[in-house]
Amino acid sequence: MKRAVIIGAGVSGIAAAVRFAEAGWSPLVLETRPKLGGRATSFEDPRTGLRFDNCQHVVMGCCSNILDLYGRLGVLDQIDWYDETWWAAPPGRPSGLKSTILPPPLHFSPSFLRLRFLGIDDKLAIGQAMFKLIRMGLAGREQWRDRTFGEFLDATGQPTGAREKFWEPVVLGACNLPSDQVAANHAMQVLQEGFLAGAWHSNVGVARCDLESLLRPATDIIEAAGGMIRHGARVRGIAFDGIRANGVVTDRGLEHGAAIVSTVPADRLAKLVSRPMMEADPRLRNLDSFGTSSILGVHLLFEQPVLRDDRRRYPHLALPGRDTHWFFDKGNVELEGRTLNHVNAVISAADDWMPLTEAEIGRKVVADLHWALPASRGIEPVMVRAIKEKRATFRAEPGVDFRRPSSRPGGFGISNLFLAGDWTDTGWPATMEGATRSGYAAAAAVTGSGGVVPDVPPGRLVSSLGLR
Repeated sequence: MKRAVIIGAGVSGIAAAVRFAEAGWSPLVLETRPKLGGRATSFEDPRTGLRFDNCQHVVMGCCSNILDLYGRLGVLDQIDWYDETWWAAPPGRPSGLKSTILPPPLHFSPSFLRLRFLGIDDKLAIGQAMFKLIRMGLAGREQWRDRTFGEFLDATGQPTGAREKFWEPVVLGACNLPSDQVAANHAMQVLQEGFLAGAWHSNVGVARCDLESLLRPATDIIEAAGGMIRHGARVRGIAFDGIRANGVVTDRGLEHGAAIVSTVPADRLAKLVSRPMMEADPRLRNLDSFGTSSILGVHLLFEQPVLRDDRRRYPHLALPGRDTHWFFDKGNVELEGRTLNHVNAVISAADDWMPLTEAEIGRKVVADLHWALPASRGIEPVMVRAIKEKRATFRAEPGVDFRRPSSRPGGFGISNLFLAGDWTDTGWPATMEGATRSGYAAAAAVTGSGGVVPDVPPGRLVSSLGLR
């Protein structure tokens, strides 16, 4: 049985390992940490004993590959789906952006027109920009790869209200960079394929279990194929004989494999490859050119539900124009004989938050909660736990796609070294979908089977208008 050595047990590493196992290979996955998921994982909080995700992650209906992976792992039933997203609109109740039976791109129109936090001029401008995104098609966005999405907003005359209250929350949440920094084609892809292409595409899925639990069934699949996930493995480098990568150097010795797959971030991979490897493989020469952007996840426990008003309880809430971007109601937890409401707040592109103390972070987040839901005012958390991911994603800046390496070496690289990770040339922003695609692509490049799952096709009307 052929053996593949995979560096990293994040989403891309697990995706690759599962596909190797299905193709009859024996995957050895080397992971430093005692858990799965990489940056999309969970941990046991030492203060409370509760399990928390590093940060809330969601999937959308357009994410065909991560959903395929969850299907292979048998965990799709752990995803709760929502066809409506809620946006804070104080002093009134939150507004819902809900898909309807109208054909895309009209499926959001009725609820979009009712959004209370946007003025009529904002809505008209947003509609005009959306129509331009449709007409340019999927290929048209590639002409914007070296420009920012902010430049597109300028070109379509977006007013301040539309920028701050609509475009910015969407772009920050999906790309982890603000509009004036992110490559336009990355933001355009999210809008075209996540909002405009179809009703199912835009549905939001939230796991009801912790993130690591979603990936845990992969262990059985890998072991059934004669492979294993070795936790606590410290990778020191990739061995190179001048022609091939002949193994992975760990603190326990050299691990040989017919194929070597690196799924770690660019800055980590840069520490594992030698100068001769960089000279032999063009994909390894720009590893230090990828910047990173941070994410802050904040877990709060309350003595009563707070994402609610006098009518209903909200599963999530976007905060247009605020420093805190999203709240998610994670349900109730038991702690020291008390039933507490667990809320997870998310701040994307959170570099300005990194120097703050946990107490300072808690005060800012709670202030935004009180702004968003007046009924929550006066309610304070009994616990705040802030998780700082300083290198959460690569910076999807203009021109970055020209530097993202392919999974396979092509004709001018190390023939048995394959790359994966959301920073590689996946055609997607830094997401779990992109990570899964990269893992699938790397495994397919070796085994000749499987491969990236096709995109969910857009609806007929929106296709006829140009989105194809």
